[in-house]
Amino acid sequence: MLLRHTPDEIKERSALTVNPAKTCQPIGAMYAALGIHSCLPHSHGSQGCYAYHRSTLTRHYKEPVVAATSAFTEGSSVFGGQANLLQAINNIFTVYEPEVIAVHTTCLSETIGDDIPQIIAKARDEGKIPPGKYVIHANTPSYVGSHVTGFANMTKGMVDYFAQANGHKENRINIIPGYVEPCDMEEIKHLTEALEVSYIMFPDTSNVLNGPQTGRYSMFPAGGVTVAELVRAGSSMGTVALGTLASGPAARALDTKCKVPCEILNLPIGLQATDMFIDTLRKIAGVNVPDSINVERGKLLDVITDMHQYFYGRKVALAGDPDQLISLTEFLVSIDMWPIHIVTGTPGKKFETKIREITKEIPHPVNVKSAGDMFLLHQWIKNDPVDLLMGNTYMKYIARDEDIPLVRFGFPILDRVGHSYFPTVGYRGGLRLLEKILDVLLDRQDRDAKEESFELVM
Repeated sequence: MLLRHTPDEIKERSALTVNPAKTCQPIGAMYAALGIHSCLPHSHGSQGCYAYHRSTLTRHYKEPVVAATSAFTEGSSVFGGQANLLQAINNIFTVYEPEVIAVHTTCLSETIGDDIPQIIAKARDEGKIPPGKYVIHANTPSYVGSHVTGFANMTKGMVDYFAQANGHKENRINIIPGYVEPCDMEEIKHLTEALEVSYIMFPDTSNVLNGPQTGRYSMFPAGGVTVAELVRAGSSMGTVALGTLASGPAARALDTKCKVPCEILNLPIGLQATDMFIDTLRKIAGVNVPDSINVERGKLLDVITDMHQYFYGRKVALAGDPDQLISLTEFLVSIDMWPIHIVTGTPGKKFETKIREITKEIPHPVNVKSAGDMFLLHQWIKNDPVDLLMGNTYMKYIARDEDIPLVRFGFPILDRVGHSYFPTVGYRGGLRLLEKILDVLLDRQDRDAKEESFELVM
């Protein structure tokens, strides 16, 4: 395998990324846009970029991801893409009839300097945007940030274009779920509904990228937040944003624009983070926690207690998105596992500080790097081996080369199914995470066991 050439010696690299632990902004923006009902994402750039964005999402979700492109040619690459975008807006509304077109930029259009708000205004003035239809945008150059940043920018764009205050606060909470799977959004809604709290979730890809097979193709599935709900979000009594990087910008923009106060929490992965989410909803809405949620929590706690001996002291290497890694690290530490090598490809020094705070009690040196890559992670593992890897499909090469069990977690997962249907957030999601971790650890114990210690009951 190619990665067997990874050297043990670690050298400082300032201008080279090898095996990145992220993907580009437009993919996150496209994913967020798919969380608006009857929305067609539009990639303002070349056809090659647009094909990559669509294919990555399609391979991860195993669903047909539809989008449009400005299809830049050599001319538009030099003189700008205004004419292409104007023509695209007219064609899309005429042929496909979406309610919303969500434009995200690419490296090419950002380098040229296309003024997207001006082009949208021109399209409206020329009658290319029908009455009752909308075009929104987000600036998402791939040479800055990551797919998480793109998601955050498009979600903030939903606030900038739609949210309106109606003069009084309504008994409702906005929930910004962060960059998570459609099933995770469903689980967050399940917990909120169990508390009997009225809410608006945006974006919402549940029932869009994990919908049922009906035998009929629908370009615009039934799921997704509606434009009317996005407008009403400006009159909610509060916002709960899950994930500082992915959801924080939209929550703060809503506070600034419409004076909707916000609470920015970690993603509810594991016991403590889910407790915090439930307690925050309880306080804002003034409700009591029902027995059904306490039962779910108790089951997670029961499995942690029953299987603690298999978690204790196991060393873990993690790669993924900052918001997810912060909560996942906290969960692993709470069950006495040792996350000792942690890498995200998304820039941000606060991430390193937060991880070091979470892992300060681990009796082992901890390596953490933001804007890092999997090449560095592999080198750390070579110098200090671990018992478990957790990350996306690209981690499988390290797992194979170093013979270490892998739990697939995060984005993208291209070689397995289930991640869009079985949540990893909430108490029930925590149970699934524990099951996945236990499965690979106990499978390895069985594989390596000598004949006399090959146990039936473990």
